[in-house]
Amino acid sequence: MTIDQMTDAELAAPPAAYWTRLAYEAIIVFTRAQQAEFGFTQPQFWLLRNLSKNDISPDGHGMTISELQETMVTYIKPEDDLHAEAQLLLERGWISHDSES
Repeated sequence: MTIDQMTDAELAAPPAAYWTRLAYEAIIVFTRAQQAEFGFTQPQFWLLRNLSKNDISPDGHGMTISELQETMVTYIKPEDDLHAEAQLLLERGWISHDSES
């Protein structure tokens, strides 16, 4: 049964957290699909934001993958592989690897 086929009573039965979770997942799927059309993934976007001196990076300096993972712990998905995503950004020349990290 789809949501369109449910009665108001059936729609109201699950707790609000159920619908919040569905909305959250739908937004993630939509966002990732839109970013894929532009040729990058959401984790790649997060890496770039966290490394940008014009955005999130507090000091304008780089971070290790472990530091980035810790910084993104509240929103990164378990299946997101920051090592692989960073490697793709390196290959594209979108980020560089600091010899000290």
